[in-house]
Amino acid sequence: MTGGKAAAQLGHAFVNSLLEASKQNPNIVSEYQDDGLGTKVCLVSETLQDLEIAYHKAKDAGIPCSLIIDSGHIHLPDFDGLPIVTALGIGPCTREQIKNINKRFKLY
Repeated sequence: MTGGKAAAQLGHAFVNSLLEASKQNPNIVSEYQDDGLGTKVCLVSETLQDLEIAYHKAKDAGIPCSLIIDSGHIHLPDFDGLPIVTALGIGPCTREQIKNINKRFKLY
């Protein structure tokens, strides 16, 4: 996908994960903002399976996360209008919480 499309999908992942976190802890947004909006890292997955494994590991660990599925958009060759997983937002969380989840990915 193009850089612009990737940025939009990563934005969806970040916002949705933060909103998911706020369901678990209503104070999380203000705590996150007090921390200077925290660290954000963009990683790339080589396979959908790796992304789904990370999603389930985060869920099982109780870490807020959001799997982004794009659908209805035509942006060939990657997007043909059918639903497709594009991004995974995880956190906010600590480095300790995430270290066993994101080690399979490379920096974007």
